[in-house]
Amino acid sequence: MHVPLLENFCANSLAPAPPVARSAHQLVGNTPVLWVGEPFAPARRGFFAKLEGANPGGIKDRPGLHMVREARRRGDLRPGAPIIESSSGTLALGLALAGLTHNHPVTVVTDPGMEPAMLRLLATLGAEVQQVAAPHPAGGWQQARREQVAELLDANPGAWCPDQYHNPDNVAAYAPLAAELIAQLGRIDVLVASVGTGGHSAGITTVLRESFPDLVLIGVDATGSTIFGQPAAPRLMRGLGSSIHPGNVDYHAFTEVHWVAPAEAVWACRQLARHHYAMGGWSVGAVARVAGWAARTCPSGTRIAAIFPDGPHRYLDTIYNDAWCQEHQLLGHLPPEEPDTIDDPAEHTVRRWTRCARVTDPLDRPAPAGVRTAVGVR
Repeated sequence: MHVPLLENFCANSLAPAPPVARSAHQLVGNTPVLWVGEPFAPARRGFFAKLEGANPGGIKDRPGLHMVREARRRGDLRPGAPIIESSSGTLALGLALAGLTHNHPVTVVTDPGMEPAMLRLLATLGAEVQQVAAPHPAGGWQQARREQVAELLDANPGAWCPDQYHNPDNVAAYAPLAAELIAQLGRIDVLVASVGTGGHSAGITTVLRESFPDLVLIGVDATGSTIFGQPAAPRLMRGLGSSIHPGNVDYHAFTEVHWVAPAEAVWACRQLARHHYAMGGWSVGAVARVAGWAARTCPSGTRIAAIFPDGPHRYLDTIYNDAWCQEHQLLGHLPPEEPDTIDDPAEHTVRRWTRCARVTDPLDRPAPAGVRTAVGVR
């Protein structure tokens, strides 16, 4: 049977056929980059968004797989041994993928803030999910989760915890992402990245500065997060920010930090969807808001890369649900065009988009040997 239309289509198709994966873990990496312009920046200005939501579970598929592979290589994780970790969601998906790939049962300790859709998804993927009942009086939900993880490890000899907050393999996992960015963009002047465990901001920047020593790193945090010296407070936003001080945050690498509030992130998420068909969660919205500001204020020709960590699916009942957003008073607010500016993170408690060019470790830990420190934005 002659099918000229099909022959014509194949002859004119310029894109090579993607490789066939024999296992889901082979789908991780080589994520696309999307140019994002208006309404975040004026015409002919914008930024390049690395769409990590194109991974099977999101950006933390990378460290989930890498931390498990390295632990198995060292003998820290024995064949078939349980994996137990604290997560608000995205790393849980990465560990579920690693567990399926390497035949390890996975237990995720989370809190009541995890979305019902994520709970169902993890159960479908075969992970056991346990929820802590109350926050720790000083360390919030994250510390409460970590303490339950410790109890489970004591009760399960041979079990292994990746400890994403302090595990250097979490940082090392992002070297391939940095290499992808260099191959895709050639030159990178500014990197905008959200900060939670500190893994991807540190890992990507370490590699990029080998090629671009003057790279500017702008960290994006959530209001109510204590990472950069603000007082801890209850946080609506998941996936960025922290109520503890993760060891993987490379404070000396940051040029400046921005805190973003929930309503500002929701506005950005919805603008991305409406204008660019790019959707994701709290981190995506917050990063887009800050990357758009960088595109507007940096000199013309500055090449800005922004990391979008995940996709929209776990947020359909929150960020993309009008009723939920109205209940939390997140709609109807036109966000400010410019952030407030403070000179020191301890100057006052920020409640809206705010930037600070003084980045210090609240625990005053020294910079690791060989770390290249940040340079100024302008």
